[in-house]
Amino acid sequence: MTIVFDKTKALTEAAMHYCPGCTHGIIHRLVAEALDELGLLGRAIGVAPVGCAVFAYNYFNCDMVQAAHGRAPAVATGLKRARPECMVFTYQGDGDLAAIGTAETIHAAMRGENITVIFVNNAIYGMTGGQMAPTTLLGQVTQTTPYGRDKALAGSPLRVSEMLGTVDGAAYVERVAVDSVKNVRGAKRAILKAFKTQAAGQGFSLVEVISSCPTNWGLEPPAALEWLREHMLPVYPLGVYRDKIGDEVAA
Repeated sequence: MTIVFDKTKALTEAAMHYCPGCTHGIIHRLVAEALDELGLLGRAIGVAPVGCAVFAYNYFNCDMVQAAHGRAPAVATGLKRARPECMVFTYQGDGDLAAIGTAETIHAAMRGENITVIFVNNAIYGMTGGQMAPTTLLGQVTQTTPYGRDKALAGSPLRVSEMLGTVDGAAYVERVAVDSVKNVRGAKRAILKAFKTQAAGQGFSLVEVISSCPTNWGLEPPAALEWLREHMLPVYPLGVYRDKIGDEVAA
């Protein structure tokens, strides 16, 4: 019998703890499939800091390191410099990477560290109960912005991919989403390219994944995906924001 679909070896059998409708599970699978398909699993090291993905070490079937809140790029830098033959990636949320971890991310990119960052943007702090994040949209209601995010008080949402697109040391930066089959396929292609960029020794790569958080948005899963399309994608347009090497590693 011909096998048309099989479970990737890069994920364990552990049941994931994420809320119903959360798209972290989809993103986990895409990262795992990329490592598996590229034959990189045996030398992969993942770094997960504090946040919804703090238990990622239970799900990825590779060596995992837990970092302090926001410090995953710094930990990944140390790992990659000590073991340059390894495939080092971080898996971070927006409350982590775009807040307490902003400096680590920017300077890792500035130095051109040869690591891969998977950045999950759901515009809210998920694990701690739904507070405003740096990526929260203007007018968006959260636990700490009950009347909506006010630009005069909290500024505008931080657009990480646009910012890193200006950094010389960054080799590849792309924003994707996982709200539809088409976009999931695009996200898979981007994650593959990010790992290929690292494997080719080209430097820092980041894939920003626009994700949903039904629980903290107060929506059912299908409605959360619609909200993502209607409200998040106009603020966070999908696309490539830096690509120093073009199609050199695309094959």
